[in-house]
Amino acid sequence: MEIVKYPEKKEWKRLIQRPLINWDDLEKQVAPIFDAVHIKGDQALKEYTLKFDGVSIKNIRVSPEEIAEAEKLLKSDLKQAISEASANISIFHKHQNIVEAPVETSPGVTCWRKSIPIEKVGLYIPGGTAPLFSTVLMLAIPAKIAGCKEIVLCSPPDKNGKIHPAILYAAHVSGVENIFKAGGAQAVSAMAFGTESIPKVYKLFGPGNQYVTIAKQMAQKYGTAIDMPAGPSEVLVLSDETGDASFIAADLLSQAEHGKDSQVVFLTNDDILLNNTLKELDTQIKVLPRREIAEVSIGVSKAILLKSLDEMMDFSNLYAPEHLIIMVKDLKRSADMVINAGSVFLGNYAPEAAGDYASGTNHTLPTNGYARNYSGLSLDNFMKKVTFQNISADGITNIGKTIEIMAENEQLMAHKNAVTLRMAKT
Repeated sequence: MEIVKYPEKKEWKRLIQRPLINWDDLEKQVAPIFDAVHIKGDQALKEYTLKFDGVSIKNIRVSPEEIAEAEKLLKSDLKQAISEASANISIFHKHQNIVEAPVETSPGVTCWRKSIPIEKVGLYIPGGTAPLFSTVLMLAIPAKIAGCKEIVLCSPPDKNGKIHPAILYAAHVSGVENIFKAGGAQAVSAMAFGTESIPKVYKLFGPGNQYVTIAKQMAQKYGTAIDMPAGPSEVLVLSDETGDASFIAADLLSQAEHGKDSQVVFLTNDDILLNNTLKELDTQIKVLPRREIAEVSIGVSKAILLKSLDEMMDFSNLYAPEHLIIMVKDLKRSADMVINAGSVFLGNYAPEAAGDYASGTNHTLPTNGYARNYSGLSLDNFMKKVTFQNISADGITNIGKTIEIMAENEQLMAHKNAVTLRMAKT
């Protein structure tokens, strides 16, 4: 881990840099997959599943029998945990379902917005080294609450041609029935174009590796929307002397174990806490099952000693982390200072893992600095906002002259005439 003490602000630009990804090279690798799935459909999916996942599958769609079997394979405590997390996620996202009241902008002119669910959405769920069944809940639950008519879920099969049982159970609990054995860029392209088995969707959601990420970006070229740009997972932990070194180390490692390309950053204004945290990292990492992955991630991450809370918050806002954990005396003041972050965890007893699983907030968040201009996933992502206006004869009279003048000065005379004709008949 790179240790940096009291860096000058001119150094911050280097310190906030994420690992660079050559998107052009990745697109060259993914483009043939897109073309093959577009042309050959299910046949291409089966060929890529054999090539990348090492298994030959007959049926791409998951059967009801496979879903029932998955439920039997899970221990009761995991099923209970999934149910409890599902309930909390549902509560939080249902609270976002706000109906806006109409507003009269001028006498006789009433405007309003209506939220309409996106009809067809596609959910991508990684299933490699860590099957992310929690992501099923984070995507499917708001999709169901929003009222999306068709929800398509794709996840790669294992060597036995099965999707992880926890993913299938979470999908079942969330009310998703259209589940398909397809992973990687080929799954994304299948949902973007549609195949014999997998329906075409209007918007794609979900995390994935760099190939999935570039595939989602390519899908936009073919008219399929995506949730947000994505990159490797990241966390920034910010603490003064009141932070617990063991908690901080655990939070850093919980992000580092996601993948070798994950990035963690630790900010503090206390030299003693910095040293204690480094010792805790060394102790805790030794017993992790995913130690090899975490060691690579920690090796390219940073611990930075700064002078004050204000300086730490300035650095955090510049970095714009996916996850921001704050452990300081004055939590309210620090929370008020947050400008750029995907999701914020306040206090010594608010680990990022809570948001990942069961507090209720969504764990699908902007990475790679996109927290400067993107929000985390919410109910709104599964809806379109359509505006309406109802204008009476008096209403068009009240605003007509304004429209005529503006249209004439933009030299759009048909626009002006559409109002002039109406005003003449009022």
